[in-house]
Amino acid sequence: MTITASADGSALGNPGPAGWAWYVDDDTWGAGGWPHGTNNMGELKAVLELFRATAHVDDDLHVLCDSQYVINTITKWMPGWKRKGWRKGDGKPVMNLDLIKEIDDAIRGRRYTFEWVRGHVGHVMNEAADARARAAAEAYQRGREPDTGPGFPGAAPVAPASPSSAASSAPAAAPVTPPPATLF
Repeated sequence: MTITASADGSALGNPGPAGWAWYVDDDTWGAGGWPHGTNNMGELKAVLELFRATAHVDDDLHVLCDSQYVINTITKWMPGWKRKGWRKGDGKPVMNLDLIKEIDDAIRGRRYTFEWVRGHVGHVMNEAADARARAAAEAYQRGREPDTGPGFPGAAPVAPASPSSAASSAPAAAPVTPPPATLF
């Protein structure tokens, strides 16, 4: 079986109050955020939490994402960054490294594909994830906790995590070859 889900992030002010969300259907979604973060952090966190929420099932995961940055990070750039000690081609440290390393761990052994969808054009699943991510960011803007959603059936509750440090550049352990991923 294949689980199809949309993942999206939001930041008010970018940086500013930030939110993330993944969405399968109205009964299966998750959201969260931080008082201060960026849109890219929200986009990455949405994908990370989707992988974590579905870790207990052996289904393929088809991720709909409107972020080329996230798709390219996972399917193209991450192996090279790891070989270079988590540095980009220009030698600068990779941004959002903590989140990217967590994604690297979460996707290990998983079967997944990514499909880019254009944001804000009425794609039902993308709009649902976007609305929940924005609602989380707005909750933090008002000083409230966001609605975290019902989660994925059978998944353990996710503990809140701090956002990544944009300046983190700790070297990685030995490179690990990621599982094959398809970009549509």
